[in-house]
Amino acid sequence: MNAGFGSWLFGLSLGASALGGMLGMASGIFIVLAATTFGSALLYAISGFGFAVLVAPLFLLFLDPARAIQLVIIISTVLSIVVLRGLLPAIAPWLLLRLALGSLVGLPLGLVAFRYADPILVRAAVGAMIFGFAILMAVSRSRSGQPGQGKYWKAFAMSPGLDLAAGAVSGFAGALVGQPGPPVLIYLLLAGTAVRTVRATLLAFFALSYGVTLASHAATIGIPAPTWLAAGILIPFAFLGGLAGRPIGDRLGAEAFAMLAIALLAVAGAYTLGAAAVAFATA
Repeated sequence: MNAGFGSWLFGLSLGASALGGMLGMASGIFIVLAATTFGSALLYAISGFGFAVLVAPLFLLFLDPARAIQLVIIISTVLSIVVLRGLLPAIAPWLLLRLALGSLVGLPLGLVAFRYADPILVRAAVGAMIFGFAILMAVSRSRSGQPGQGKYWKAFAMSPGLDLAAGAVSGFAGALVGQPGPPVLIYLLLAGTAVRTVRATLLAFFALSYGVTLASHAATIGIPAPTWLAAGILIPFAFLGGLAGRPIGDRLGAEAFAMLAIALLAVAGAYTLGAAAVAFATA
């Protein structure tokens, strides 16, 4: 991979409008993005979430928010389908249906916000959502014991209405920042859902949610050809990471699941908030 090809592939935002997105990024940056894609896919297969949480901050650092989020959506759609194989029996179908219906309500609002949102505010929203998610998980774990062991906060007991509401928030977040997972995962963990069911239902929900979000972006906002090409080159790295992580995830316990989630989300959230603060200070 030479610098010229790296520039052609990922110059989606760095002053490249006059050349159709063909300028501005060295091959070293591509290597970093490819390695991040692989590692994030590995953790995604292990835990059932976290690909967008880890990939989005780095993509947002090097690409403009629109292109970065669309890359995350494309890759996540493919990855969810790949990793889901083998977990189909653990899916809670009616829960999945209600989450999916709710996401269809939140999706249009997210698309409107995506079209008109300020780039710095988008970065801040990503960071705040991720970091807040980590805090809620930590509080939940301290009050309720280990997630997935049948304990829960009474205020977050599952119901069809809350299923739909969690799906709606997820659809909004998926369209706006490419991350539909945190609202649903918070809801399932606080409800005390078993880890295997959480993982399988999340992966199935992601496959549906990202697929619909991708189609909506393509139909209403448009996805440039360089973004499709960049996604096509990064997808094999996500595919390999997903295959490597799936057997590890099958043996993951509830305690390890909670610790992994909190650690990853806290780091990613703090980093993204910091990047947004720097961008605001230098704007």
